[in-house]
Amino acid sequence: MRRPMEGIRVLEVAQFTYVPAAGAVLADWGADVIKVEHAEYGDAQRGLSRLMGMAVGDSFAPLMEHPNRGKRSIGLALEKPEARAVLGELIRTSDVFLTNFLPSARARLGIELDDVRKINPGIIYVRGSGFGSQGPEADRGGYDSTAFWARGGSALGTTPVTYDGLCQMPAGAYGDSIGGMTIAGGIAGALFARERTGEPSVVDVSLLGVGAWANALSVGFALLAGRPLPRRTNKTAPTNPLVGNYQTADDRWLVLAMLQPGRYWPEFCRAIEREDLITDERFADTERLMKNAAAAAAIIADVIGARSLAEWTARFDGMEGQWAIAQDAWEVGQDPALRANGLIAEITDANGIRRELVANPVQFDEVPVSITRAPQFAEHTDEILAELGLSDEELIELKLAGAVT
Repeated sequence: MRRPMEGIRVLEVAQFTYVPAAGAVLADWGADVIKVEHAEYGDAQRGLSRLMGMAVGDSFAPLMEHPNRGKRSIGLALEKPEARAVLGELIRTSDVFLTNFLPSARARLGIELDDVRKINPGIIYVRGSGFGSQGPEADRGGYDSTAFWARGGSALGTTPVTYDGLCQMPAGAYGDSIGGMTIAGGIAGALFARERTGEPSVVDVSLLGVGAWANALSVGFALLAGRPLPRRTNKTAPTNPLVGNYQTADDRWLVLAMLQPGRYWPEFCRAIEREDLITDERFADTERLMKNAAAAAAIIADVIGARSLAEWTARFDGMEGQWAIAQDAWEVGQDPALRANGLIAEITDANGIRRELVANPVQFDEVPVSITRAPQFAEHTDEILAELGLSDEELIELKLAGAVT
């Protein structure tokens, strides 16, 4: 079961990254994902020229490749009557209808739940939204920076109270990518349920809901306390010296996460060449180590700060206690564990150049995912229409009417 979605067809009427990222995951898993793009304008994300201070690119744009790899693209003007029969046939032959269009747009284009189910009663209908399908904000658009990051609690949750500003998302399409993975899981569950019961589901996932889920522990504690939680500060008094961030001599950061300090303290002290701390009266057992955590943390900070990241990486290699380097995006792309597990995947772009992308994190049967590039705009229109049984003459008529590209 290396590609468990083989034989499943997904019809995607969506743009940008949230929701299309779900289609990309399903394509990774073997589904035939047909991406419907406007016959003239295409996915609006194709029009973006810069993101995160970098040019989006031409033949290979990660902004398009990440959420659209493995799909086929058809240019279809849904607002034109001539396109209705094509859309209807695509719906009829699909297992999943996937969209992030707002309710008003779906109603205008005739792709609401009832419209789609009239054509294919067994189809799984999937809506990705900013703020959910119910309530006063159901027809309000949202991006991950607003619905997921700001409303979902991450913006304030990551911003220290002493910081002059508000922390931004650490990466482009950060919440979109997490949300897309969530939608893909929901679709998998719906397909499983349909297989068992014969009943198709309506699947709803909102960016706000995904953002709240990411912050579920903080929200849960706030609800338990019945009040807002204290804002995070730059420095808090440690209760475990082996949990925290420590700066190296070359201004890099090590993150320690040894939740059982008594267990790991002796090994750690030997690794930092401070075996005297093992028998130090203040740290001689777990209770005293926790009681004197601030003093222990100060010693660790001084020791870590005296040597470079490379030195500590060598010294900590093979240590049982949990630690990590705070990596930048380039280092993540070179991470040996990611590469050993096939989670940096190779593709060939439209010009035949070998490129790399992050693979979705789910593998089946220990086999790395094999991915192909994202489609060019409307690249597969003729191919898809031929599969639907349209003749060359009918295709020409649709093109002349502006219904397809």
